[in-house]
Formats: sequence, C-alpha cells, structure tokens
Amino acid sequence: MVLQALDWWIIGIFFIILLAIGWVASQSASKNTSEYFLGGRSMPWWLLGISMVATTFSADTPNLVAGLVREGGVANNWAWWAFLITGMVTVFIYAKLWRRSEVVTDLGLYELRYGGKAASFLRGFRALYLGIFFNCLIMGTVTLAGIKIGSIMLGLEPWVIVLSISVIVVLYSSLGGIKGVIWADFFQFGIAMTGAFYAAYIVLQEPEIGGLHALITHPDVVPKLNLIPDLSDPSLLLTLFIIPIAVQWWAVWYPGSEPGGGGYIAQRMLAAKDEENAIGASLLFNVAHYALRPWPWIIVALASIVIYPDLASIKSEFPNIKEQYLGDDIAYPAMLTKLGTGWLGLVVASLIAAIMSTLSTHLNWGASYLVNDFYKRFIRPDSSEEHLVAMGRWATAGLMILSAIMAMTILENATQAFDILLLSGAGSGAIYLLRWFWWRINAWTEIVAMASATIMAFVLVLLVPDAWVETPLLDAAAVKLLIAVSFTSLVWIATTYLTKPESMETLIRFYQQVQPGGPGWKKVIDAAEKQDILFSEEQKGWDLPQSLLSVALGTLGIYAALFSTGNFIYGKWAWGLGLMFISLTSSFLVIRLWRQLKIN
Repeated sequence: MVLQALDWWIIGIFFIILLAIGWVASQSASKNTSEYFLGGRSMPWWLLGISMVATTFSADTPNLVAGLVREGGVANNWAWWAFLITGMVTVFIYAKLWRRSEVVTDLGLYELRYGGKAASFLRGFRALYLGIFFNCLIMGTVTLAGIKIGSIMLGLEPWVIVLSISVIVVLYSSLGGIKGVIWADFFQFGIAMTGAFYAAYIVLQEPEIGGLHALITHPDVVPKLNLIPDLSDPSLLLTLFIIPIAVQWWAVWYPGSEPGGGGYIAQRMLAAKDEENAIGASLLFNVAHYALRPWPWIIVALASIVIYPDLASIKSEFPNIKEQYLGDDIAYPAMLTKLGTGWLGLVVASLIAAIMSTLSTHLNWGASYLVNDFYKRFIRPDSSEEHLVAMGRWATAGLMILSAIMAMTILENATQAFDILLLSGAGSGAIYLLRWFWWRINAWTEIVAMASATIMAFVLVLLVPDAWVETPLLDAAAVKLLIAVSFTSLVWIATTYLTKPESMETLIRFYQQVQPGGPGWKKVIDAAEKQDILFSEEQKGWDLPQSLLSVALGTLGIYAALFSTGNFIYGKWAWGLGLMFISLTSSFLVIRLWRQLKIN
C-alpha cells in the first residue's frame, strides 16, 4: 500500500503539532521535578482522565482485541474487562488516599508507609525493576505494534518505523515533561478515536461484509458474538468469566490496572489539583476505557474473520510480512488497508497517536522512577532540580532505546506480552489493597510477594509445559494463574505474620498524612493517642461502606453501558434499552453517594 501526498501531509501536520505541544510545555517543565513529573500538581480531572485513556489506547490494544475476538469470540475480552472492578475500587476508595500521600511517584509511598532498610531496598529495586524491565516490556510491545502496522500499511522496514516513532516521541515527551505528555494525550485521543470509529464504518462497507446486519448474521461470525461465555461450557465459563471476576481483579498486579491504583494511574492522580479531581479523573478513565472504546475494535475484528478467515489468507495478501510478526493480532492493521486516500492518512495518524500516547506516558513514568526513586534517592540526593530534570530527559531517551531493541529482537505478539505481565504479578494484588487499611502489612510482605511471583512466573513459563497442568475444565494459562496466585498469597501472608511490623512511629506518620480510617488502624490510633497525638472523629472515620456501594453501582453502570452498546449493534433493542436504563440509574445513584464520601 502506498500513501498519497494528502495522507503524508496529514501525518506531517500531526507530528508538527506534537512537537509544538512539547515545546510550549517545556517552558514550565524545566523549572523543577514537580513540574516535570507532576505538572505542579495543578491538573484538572477531565484532562487527566483523557490522558489515562489515551495511554491505555495504544496501537497494540486494538491488535490485542482483534486477536482475542478471532481466537475465542467477543466474550474472550473478559480477560481484560474483569479489571473494571479494580478500576472502580481505585476510583472510590484509593484515589483520594493517593492524592493525600503527596508523594512524587507511587514508589515514594514505600518510605512513607514502611520504614528502615527494607523499605529503601523495596523502593530502589522496584524503581529499576518496574522502570526498566516492566516498562520496556510494555513499550516494546507497543513499538512492536507500530512495526506490524508500518510493515503492512506502509511497507516500511522495522528499523525505519522504530527510528521515526522514537525520535518524535522522545523529543516532545522529554521537552514537555508530564504536562506535555498529558496535553499531547488529549490531542492524540481525539485523533485515535476518530480513526477507530471511521475504520469500523469503512470496513462495514466492504463488499465482502455488506453492512452491519450482514456481518452479525454471517455464519462465521455468529459463534463469536456472545458477550458472556457459553454457560453450558464449564471450561469457558471458568476461564473467561468466573476466574477473572472472582480472582483476577484483586489478586493480579498489572500495569495500568494495579489493585489500589499505581504506576502511571497513580502519577495522574498525584498530579491532580485535589482529591475530588483525582477521583473524577480515574472515574472518567474507567468509563471511557471500558464503555466507549472497545466496540469499534470489536467490529473490525469481527469483519476480519470474514475477509481473513485464517493466517494463510493474511500471508497471501501481505507476502512480505515477516513470519515472526504473523498472528491473529495482525488482522487489525490488515483491515485498515481498505481505507481511501486522506482518510487513510488520518487513520494512520490515529494509530501513530495511539502508539505515541502510550510510549510518552511510559517514558515519563519510567524516567520518574529512575530519577526520583533511584538516582536522587540513592546516587545523588543533593542534586539540583535543574540536574534532575536533565537526567529525566536522558532517562527518557535511554528507555526508548531499550524498548526499541526489545521490540525488534524478543517480542512476537501483543498476547504474549500480556500473558507474561499477568503472570508476573499474580498473587501480589491483594497487598496493594490491604496496605492502606491494615497496619500489619510491612515491607517484607511486599518484598517476598514480589520475589515469589517473579520466581513462579519464570518456573511456570519456562519449566512447566502446558500439557502438565491443563485440565478438561481449565486451560494451561488459567491453571498457571491459579497456581501462582495461591502460592504467592500463602507466602506473603505467612511472611506478614512471621516478620516484625513496622515501627509505631512510621505507622503514626503514615496515618497522619493519609488518614485511611477503619478498624485496621485502631491499634495505631490508640498508640498515637497515648503519645498525645489526637485525631478528630472525621480523621478516624471510615467511609468504606459507602465507597464499596459506589464501587458496585459504578461497576454495574459501566458494564451495563458496555453491553447496552453491544446489544444495539447486534439489533437487540429491548436488551439495549433495558441495559441503558440500568446504566443511567446506576450513574445517578453513584453521583448521590459520591457526595457522602470523605473528601478533603
């Protein structure tokens, strides 16, 4: 496929706007690390929420959805839809706590919540582990998606694609810091969503498809349409529905969906003007992430089943695609080759936008770990703010180089990376929920959980063949997840009781700062009062019951909105209207409850 002059002009203007955003934002970003990594803690909810959505909307995301739909149908998306529960818990319980902590990064919480050498080690190690390994794995996956898209749609060599993307994204993200990244995200999200909806519209006009009704009644597509796994098939029900809903959301740590919030989600909440803006940002993110975005991707994925029924058909049309990049996830960019001049340029720009919005966030987030939580904390604590900002920019460039190398040498598809990340955090998720509300959790709890989860991931992936663990009811991936969750959970629970708790001084300091409330802190509050450190009834209060009800109603409302849209697309109007009513009612009740939450 060859882009026309108009297409290239559209892409060129898009790049110029991004660089302009980075340059404008650089005027304030260079002042200090608070401005560079947190935007001066002055960002509004709507901008932060859109930035979160844009970050999770990468070019590999529609590829992942396409692969899931082609392999197991629409219901296969429960592999990530289940994380909505995690997201809503973050919205109504943890967002305000993060904002109260006043840390620069979520890793800074370690030396607020815990104390001593164990806390320092945890902060430093995770700064390198997450900032480099996990971060570059994610960015490598995103870059890989760019390689696949560029190879299919533009016929470019991988190194040309990687170099072009890397130079632009490093320039604007390193110049503008988080403020440049967030404003670029806002611009890129608009472009990306426009491109996604237009792509879905165009593929429905293809002669092989013949419109929406013809698509959803096609014999090869009908078996893929179920929104809920087939209840008559215990295997599917367990793997795609029960395990994600019952276990995965709370037990698994996954970047962007961490139980209790974390990573770049926490970074956005920490950058908010106040607690209310932090809550609003995370709520907007979850609504848009789950209820707004999936259906254009799903429509394209379903259409690809008709046009490219197998990998051989994709290979036949794109003979130059390298074997290592050939998989079901490649069906999405293959479908986009059907677009016309002008609009093709816009859609290509939208995919580039999706790639860059994710890369820029991860670059800034990873750099904040390396600079604030490792370099400043352990190497040069007396560094000037000017020097730290400069180091942030060098770290940004270095992380991009590492992720590019990973994309071109190690990774093969989006699903592969998703599975690796999911298993590596299995069993540790509950800690990130409990550490805010139970004083007994300590630094060793997290250290041991992190180590055991990592070891189990390597053992299960490298040493345990799938045939050894798969059962008639559960596939190997599900069994390995349950094994990892069970083992790691038992280990960290035992560790918590076998090791000493944090010092009362550390725990009192944390409570004074964050005020989480609840019976899990009674021992600490009593100890503080014996030292004449008194808390008001409001500071000791606990609004968890209202928060949990908000979580339940919010989750119901978003799922209802997601499936209402799906039923409208399928032509099931009665179901669509009923679910829409449930969604609107839930939203109304959530707003009423929100006003009762303890917000400073």
